[in-house]
This record gives sequence, structure tokens and C-alpha cells, in this order.
Amino acid sequence: MARLDMPINAEMECATESNSVDALFELGIMYAAGREVSPNLVIAHKWFNLAALQGNRAALKYRKEIANEMSTAEISVAQKLAREWLDK
Repeated sequence: MARLDMPINAEMECATESNSVDALFELGIMYAAGREVSPNLVIAHKWFNLAALQGNRAALKYRKEIANEMSTAEISVAQKLAREWLDK
């Protein structure tokens, strides 16, 4: 089954287990665009941040773009979620 055909939970599990920069980036896209999930810029920022930390330049660009639409408090929450994910 292609990664894009996986259910959301399976995709998240794949990203978590493999720490794949592509999977992390795709999760950011999904939440930013509301593709197969409700749009959530905080969660999108989290996934883009994690992908950017692994060198994905597109994730860095998208993270900056959505940050312009977020409050400082929302960005803080997204960063906290990313740190918590890294600590797992």
C-alpha cells in the first residue's frame, strides 16, 4: 500500500517509528491543508518543525508561512509538542 493511501493513524505510526523526514513533512502538509484531517496549524507546525530539523528545506519554508498565520501562543504550543515528540 502506498504511504499516501494509508489511514492517518498508520501514517502517524510510520512517521513515529521510522522518523522519516518525508513522512514528517507529509503530516505537516496534511494538517496545514486539511487533507484527510481537520486543518490544524499547530499540529502542522509541529510536523514541519520536526521535518525541518532533519534538513527538509520545504518544511522550513512552510513552517515559516504558517507561523505568520499563528499567534505566539500557538507557536509555543507547536514547539512544545515537537520537543515532547523528540523526547519520546
